[in-house]
Amino acid sequence: MKITSFTIVLLGLMLSPFMNLQAQAVKADDIVGLWLTQDNDSHVQITKENGKYFGKIVWLETPIDSITGKPKVDDKNPNPALLNRPVLGMNLLSDFVFDSDEWNDGKIYDPKSGKTYSCYIQFPDENNIDRVKIRGYVGLSLFGRTVYWTRVKK
Repeated sequence: MKITSFTIVLLGLMLSPFMNLQAQAVKADDIVGLWLTQDNDSHVQITKENGKYFGKIVWLETPIDSITGKPKVDDKNPNPALLNRPVLGMNLLSDFVFDSDEWNDGKIYDPKSGKTYSCYIQFPDENNIDRVKIRGYVGLSLFGRTVYWTRVKK
């Protein structure tokens, strides 16, 4: 039997519905939930508000500063007015919008350095929505840092 390009196209069309059963399309709200940061020292609750996604620190492994004996504060922030705000409850992620397969146009704040970065979030494997890739950068995403967070299962 001679295989023609028509046969290959026909076979592809017949198999395509079955091949799509394995791939899971990423949905905008798949990111909503509780996430363990890469350093395993905090949980971030990601929520949706007015069509945008935000993330707040809701648990710290060490919520008390070992030197002061008081709750940890945002002591690296360049804004003097924010230096004494508690880290627990702080918004870490802000203003992300979903764009077909990733959340972008957002910002991530790093309380360990006091710096804010442009950022995007995506699932490195769209069949596994329990691990996210978070890329913070200045200017071009080529110049940045990537971390991975895992979903906290209740």
